Amino acid sequence: MNELAQALNKSIQADNEYVYDMLSQLGKEMFYPKGILSQSAEAGKKAHRFNATIGIATENNQPMHFQHIQNMFGEEISPKDLFPYAPPQGKEELRNVWKKKILEDNPSLKEELIGTPVVTNALTHGLSIVADLFADEGTPVILPDKYWGNYNITFKTRRGATTVTYPLFNSSNGFNVAGLKEAIQAQKTADKIIVLLNFPNNPTGYTPVEAEAKEIVNVLKEAAEEGLNIIALIDDAYFGLFYEDSIKESIFSYLADAHPRILAVKVDGATKENYVWGFRVGFITYASNSPAILNALEQKTKGIIRGTISSGSHPSQTIILQSLQSNEFPVEKEQKFALMKSRADKTKEVLAKEEYNKYWTYYPFNSGYFMCLKLHNINAEELRVHLLDKYGVGTISINTTDLRIAFSCVEASDIEELFDLIAKGAEDLQK
Repeated sequence: MNELAQALNKSIQADNEYVYDMLSQLGKEMFYPKGILSQSAEAGKKAHRFNATIGIATENNQPMHFQHIQNMFGEEISPKDLFPYAPPQGKEELRNVWKKKILEDNPSLKEELIGTPVVTNALTHGLSIVADLFADEGTPVILPDKYWGNYNITFKTRRGATTVTYPLFNSSNGFNVAGLKEAIQAQKTADKIIVLLNFPNNPTGYTPVEAEAKEIVNVLKEAAEEGLNIIALIDDAYFGLFYEDSIKESIFSYLADAHPRILAVKVDGATKENYVWGFRVGFITYASNSPAILNALEQKTKGIIRGTISSGSHPSQTIILQSLQSNEFPVEKEQKFALMKSRADKTKEVLAKEEYNKYWTYYPFNSGYFMCLKLHNINAEELRVHLLDKYGVGTISINTTDLRIAFSCVEASDIEELFDLIAKGAEDLQK
């Protein structure tokens, strides 16, 4: 094992051996090399005469570039913020601004408990890094039965982990805390588990209320007290889009310092929150009361980034940074939130039609981009295809009974027509 990896492992073990035990074999072996990038960073600070280190070309004391590409960005963005490589961990100013945003959005979260976010190529990349660092062959990943299908590739196919599901909702249409507890207890002989919490949930659009969130934390703490090491992975892809009675902070805040055997990891990004899906800018943030552990996890994360994509898009990071610093950001953020909420509200208003009851009920939703219909005696995939072929309506079948509707991409004025067409399709299939 590389001596740098050994040093990082020792620093983790010294402060919390449970966190060391959570690492996968790859995670234990991972490190950030002292190579070209570290030498170039040192030269950047001290090479006042010539800097012949990093592999870019320069011209007239700035990064060499095509002018027609620079013209696309105008004079507001300098070539130095577009064309050179971004650091593997991301632009430092962007990292600091995003950390400030996390703390402002989650007022109960203590600054000293979290590291500086590491920039990823959006959320899927962030989740895959967490999988690499913590998931071994057979590691249980606890998920609700309604989850984003890409988790299967990320954790099962790539890392050989085992997914363990529980019903997301209980008989009262609330978050199924008892189901989560049962799923965790069934894995108590494992050396570690990953509990993946995604709120607002994709595909249902549900976020727990305050009492449920506290119960979730208590379930994890009880399992930790019983000796189970838990990586609490928080997928906050749709963070902030809370329309009704749910918690308004990330559950990451509740778990950041919950127990020595619980490592909280937050994966989020500008992708959905700030409506810049194609920019591919996400973040990983670790929680620990140990600066040494936070540093070690950051170094291992940088090592994975360096060994896979090397670094993220510099132009995207620059644009996101300038957006977050703009006076227009909070204004437009609130405008878009109000628009999204109006679509969610309209969806609930339309779903109250009694005539729909013979075709479906719907799962609770109070946040996010989506909601899910639970169909009565109709196959969801058959309905999906029928709607597409006969009515030109696109939906997503989650399983045999559940149909996901993204109200996020339907104008409020069109939502009633959308569900009327879905009802027509359902009627066709029931004849």
